[in-house]
Amino acid sequence: MNSALQDFADKAISFSLNSGAQYADIRAEEQNRESITIENKEIENAKKKLEKGIGIRVLKNGAWGFASITNPRSFKEIEGKIIQALKNSDYSSNTKKTKIKLYKVPSRKIKKDFPVLKNPNTEELIKIGIECNKIILERPRIIKAITNPWICQTSKYFANSEGSKILQEYTDTVIDMIATSHESGITQSVNTTEGGRGGLEMILEKNTAVNSAVKISEKASQLIDAKPTKEENARVIMNPDFVALLTHEILGHPSEADRVLGKEMAWAGGAWWKGKTGEKVGSKELNVFDDPTIKQSLGWYYFDDEGVESQRTTLIEKGILKNHMQNRETAITFDSKPTGNMRATSFMFMPLIRMACTCIAGGNWKQEEMIKDVKNGYLVSNMKIPSIDMKRYNWSISCQYAQKIENGEITELLRDVIVMGTAPEFFNSIDACGDDFTIRPITNCGKGDPMQSMIMGNGGPSIRGRATIKSVR
Repeated sequence: MNSALQDFADKAISFSLNSGAQYADIRAEEQNRESITIENKEIENAKKKLEKGIGIRVLKNGAWGFASITNPRSFKEIEGKIIQALKNSDYSSNTKKTKIKLYKVPSRKIKKDFPVLKNPNTEELIKIGIECNKIILERPRIIKAITNPWICQTSKYFANSEGSKILQEYTDTVIDMIATSHESGITQSVNTTEGGRGGLEMILEKNTAVNSAVKISEKASQLIDAKPTKEENARVIMNPDFVALLTHEILGHPSEADRVLGKEMAWAGGAWWKGKTGEKVGSKELNVFDDPTIKQSLGWYYFDDEGVESQRTTLIEKGILKNHMQNRETAITFDSKPTGNMRATSFMFMPLIRMACTCIAGGNWKQEEMIKDVKNGYLVSNMKIPSIDMKRYNWSISCQYAQKIENGEITELLRDVIVMGTAPEFFNSIDACGDDFTIRPITNCGKGDPMQSMIMGNGGPSIRGRATIKSVR
C-alpha cells in the first residue's frame, strides 16, 4: 500500500468528523491487474492496469453520502470529495423517512497478508495460457481455443471513525478457457474457470489448468455426436460445478438482506422468501451457508468493507430458513448481527451486501450411489447461463452437457440442455447430497446501480432432486 494513500485515508476520517459527519469510513485501495488473451495459439491481447484511489462513505443526519477519487495528488482534492459526500447526505436526509442506525462492532487495528506460494509474472501467464491453448486444439473438431490467464494484486486499507485501521493484501490468479467444436453444421462450446486467492499455485497445483483444458476439449468434441432431449419432469443429479451456479442464483442472491428488503427491486429483484425466516423452505437435506473464511476461495477475506470480521453464516439448516447476509444497517432491521458481507468492486463504489462463498453443504452420498437409485433421470454437468425471475422463484439454468440415466446407469450424452423449476418445489425435492463438496470460482457477478462486477466463490456437492429438463434446439 502506498504510504501517502494510507495517510490521506487517516486524515480523511478527521476531516469528515470535523465537517459534520456522525460516522465516516474510508477505503484506500491499489489494484494491479494483468491479463493475457490467447486464441488458437496466438496472443490476441495483453493488458496491464493499475488503479488506486480512495472511497469515502459518510453518515450525516441519518443518511449516507459517498464519493470517490482516483489517484489523489493532494489532500485538498480529497477535502472537496468529502464535502461533496456530506452534501449528498444532506440531500438524502431531507427525503429519508427512516434514519440509518449502525450495529455496534468492535474496532480493529490489524494487517493481513494472504499467502502467495508462487509469485505470478507475465512470462508464466503466457506460458500457461499457450500450453492450455495447444492442449485444447489437439482434439478433432475443435475449431477455436481461447485461454485467458489473469492476475489481480490488491492492497486494501480500511479506516473508520470508530478507530478501525485494517490493511489486507492479496493476489487472485485465474484462468478462463473455452473450447469450441464444429462439424456438419453443429457447433458446441465448453468452458471452465480455474483459480483462486493465491499465486500461480492456484492454477498449477495438481495440474489444475492443464487437466481442465483436456476435459473441456474432449467434451466439446464429443458433444458434436450428442443428442438433444425431449422435455420432461424427472429426477436430476447435478454435479458440483452446476450446483455452484444454482446456489449462487437461487440461494445466494435472495439471502442478501438488501434484496429481502426490496431495496434492489427496481434493477435486480427481491427474494421470494421475504418474511419466511424460521419457516421450512426446503427438504431436511438442504443446508446452506456463506463463509468468507474458506482459504483460497475468491471470496476469502478477513474483514469486509465495513470493517466487520468475516465469519461463517448459516442461511438454511435442515430446510429451515435461518438468516440472511447482513450489514451493520440491516442487522438492526432484522434484529440480527452483521455477517461480514459488505463489499465493493473497488474504491470507486459504495459497498453492498454480497456473497463471499455461498454453498450447499456436503452430505454422505457417493454420486455413483445417487445414479444407481434413479430409474429414469439425468446427470446434469457444469454451469452455463442462468435466467431467473425478479424474486428468484422461477429459474432456468442451462448446463454445458447432460447424460441420460436409465435403470441406474449412464447412457446417452445430451446437448443444449436447460434445467427449469421453481425454488421451493426444487428445494423440497432434494433427497441426497454428495460427499464431493467443491468450491468453484465465480468471476462476473453483477449487482447494484451503477453495476458492480464482483468475484467470489460458490459451491456444493452433487445433489439429487426433481426438475424439468429439455433441449433448446
